[in-house]
Amino acid sequence: MKSIRKAVIPAAGFGTRFLPATKAQPKELLPIGDTPAMQYIVKEALDSGIEEILIITGRSKRAIEDHFDSSVELEELLQKQGKNKQLAMVKDLADIKIHFIRQKSPRGLGDAVLCAKAFIGDEPFAVLLGDDIVYNPEKPCLQQLMDCYEQHPGIILGAQFVPNEKVSSYGIVSGEPLADNLYRVHGLVEKPSVDKAPSNLAVLGRYILTPDIFDILENTKPGVGNEVQLTDALAASKTDTYALAYEGVRYDTGDKLGYLKATVEYAL
Repeated sequence: MKSIRKAVIPAAGFGTRFLPATKAQPKELLPIGDTPAMQYIVKEALDSGIEEILIITGRSKRAIEDHFDSSVELEELLQKQGKNKQLAMVKDLADIKIHFIRQKSPRGLGDAVLCAKAFIGDEPFAVLLGDDIVYNPEKPCLQQLMDCYEQHPGIILGAQFVPNEKVSSYGIVSGEPLADNLYRVHGLVEKPSVDKAPSNLAVLGRYILTPDIFDILENTKPGVGNEVQLTDALAASKTDTYALAYEGVRYDTGDKLGYLKATVEYAL
């Protein structure tokens, strides 16, 4: 069984919910305190032991590449001014091993993951959605999924239990409980009504996927919103699939209220 070495972070969306702030600035670089949201996602991957990261961008997301690139002029200026702490921060960002590829058109999360096929090869890999920040100072969210994979090799879906009135906003797990926080997944129901929801365990922002998902994605037709949905590919997969209710506080920074909560609570 191969361990998880690589992670993919899709970041090609337009961020229309945050216009006009995201007209010229990627939503992934909106600050949570003094740190761009994307940097928290990258840090989680690194803290979990990930060795290489691929960020899927679009043509309006060049600033993300610049953020994780070296800046000779800035480094020289900080050095001259004796701002050693800031200099170390800038250099640390440039030292992270990150690759970039563009999603040519916004064809959905499934299509974005498919862009990573050549980068991943035949390895299992992690996917972290750029809108979801999970705060857990003891064990990173992705590390929890990776530990679960060691015990249950297959597809691992990061999930959390949500209130009944929220189930219609998420993809909900249908399956059998193996433990208080672990389900064997039989199916996924996308945004069900409360009376039709098979559980209140919602899939939220973190995945461990196996490389066979690429063949499925290549044959997955556009679904909701005329986009290639990762959920549809997961439903078609024959690989053993589990849902882990991870521990941590999740912030949906793609939502204005979630972004505000993250900003206030991280500042505190």
